[in-house]
Amino acid sequence: QVHVVESGGGLVQAGGSLRLSCSASGTLIGAKTMAWYRQAPGKQRELVASIVNSATASYSDFVKGRFTISRLYAKNTLFLQMSSLQPEDTGAYYCMAQFIVGPRGDFWGQGTQVTVSS
Repeated sequence: QVHVVESGGGLVQAGGSLRLSCSASGTLIGAKTMAWYRQAPGKQRELVASIVNSATASYSDFVKGRFTISRLYAKNTLFLQMSSLQPEDTGAYYCMAQFIVGPRGDFWGQGTQVTVSS
């Protein structure tokens, strides 16, 4: 069973930076896609950024130029460097690891809270 754990959340002032980390353990198989989602109170969960295999990254418009997703493919480890944070970036950030062989399916972590104060 794949176990996904996020870390790195916290409280930061507007304009500040945070780096989130995610590890998907329990398998030696590399996830095809890993992604960050976020959910603000009272809102639906939304995609922040994703990366396929070890190279192809994509971002939602609201984080382009501010956030950078990166990955250690061999270790199923994912990062999200967040800069120029704004209060609207506040929410729980979730990591998702998608496997298409072996432990097929999408696996989610419990989330890490990011709070940006104005």
